[in-house]
Amino acid sequence: MVRQDDLAPAHGSKKGKKRVGRGLGSGHGTYSGRGMKGQKARSGPGIHPYFEGGQLPLVKRLPAKRGFTNIFKKVYCVVNVGRLSIFEPNSVVDRRSLLKARVIRSAAKPLKLLGGGALDRALIVRADKVSAAARDKIEAAGGRVEEAGSAAKAS
Repeated sequence: MVRQDDLAPAHGSKKGKKRVGRGLGSGHGTYSGRGMKGQKARSGPGIHPYFEGGQLPLVKRLPAKRGFTNIFKKVYCVVNVGRLSIFEPNSVVDRRSLLKARVIRSAAKPLKLLGGGALDRALIVRADKVSAAARDKIEAAGGRVEEAGSAAKAS
């Protein structure tokens, strides 16, 4: 049985601390591994990480950056109602059909419909977000809007 007071790390797994300034025979005497003269041989805090030898540092050469980038921002494919006039009346308009018609470039982003332009035909539109103006124009033309997540909102 091993007792706790007998536990020790494996032989050779621990390295001793470098003891500098203990004479020439130690191998770390005289300059103690700091070379000869110069700023880095002196005692004290030394130089900061962005020090560039006296040259005006990059952090001072660039203008101050203000604000931040929100990494949780949702980026939508935005389509105006006027662009939907290319579809046949009573057809279903969703991300896939918009991609096929080259109205949007990617089906990976969620779709948002805005109220720019006019619509003269009834369409069934499926989008992730729809502005109030876009909804009014689609319904005024006799169409219907199916917003993603609207079933979850209703219950």
